[in-house]
Amino acid sequence: MRRADRLFQIVQHLRGGRLLTAQMLAERLEVTKRTVYRDVADLIGSGVPIEGEAGVGYVMRAGYDLPPLMFSSDEIVALVAGARMIRAWGGTSMAAAAEEALVKIEAVLPEDARARAVAVPVHAFQMNDMTDDVRARIDRIEAAADQRIRLDLEYGDKNGESSRRVIRPLGLWFWGKVWTVVGWCELRNDFRMFRLDRIKGMEEVGPFRVEKGQSLRDFYASVDRGPRR
Repeated sequence: MRRADRLFQIVQHLRGGRLLTAQMLAERLEVTKRTVYRDVADLIGSGVPIEGEAGVGYVMRAGYDLPPLMFSSDEIVALVAGARMIRAWGGTSMAAAAEEALVKIEAVLPEDARARAVAVPVHAFQMNDMTDDVRARIDRIEAAADQRIRLDLEYGDKNGESSRRVIRPLGLWFWGKVWTVVGWCELRNDFRMFRLDRIKGMEEVGPFRVEKGQSLRDFYASVDRGPRR
């Protein structure tokens, strides 16, 4: 969790006059008590009215709230439309996070902006191709790319013939109907893109380092070489 997100969560947990110990906050945020002590001290130093001390607990005086996020009308449309699309077409965790984001966006907006968010005329509906398996696959590959974990794929081509590929996943692309993963293919020693709906099996096979010539930036620089198989 990013530090900014953690500070926001601490304020959220302390809202409403609830007394929480550093141990309770540490367990909820999955950090050490030392981290909580430091974060609370920084919040107090920035003017957040938190009272208490280590070993006793912390409470925030009533009446304090975070200032509302100020989005332009176009920004609200973009945020709401994007969250709705991910809710319909993203991975299982992505979809749940998008739903929660929509709730939070509406909660922090002023009344007029909240009405604009509700009225955004952009909607997305789940496609038949978005099975639970594909949704779970999206989450697994996104996590593997983020954590730099090599993946051993059983992959079927357009003719249904299977092959094994070990890839170093770099990112996911959504093409309006089909999700693909781009990665460095250890078999071809080059970049390749794989459709998620054609992946028949997938196993994690250890970490990797992004080496020179194999990064996402290198992939973008190579897209003019033509199609790869």
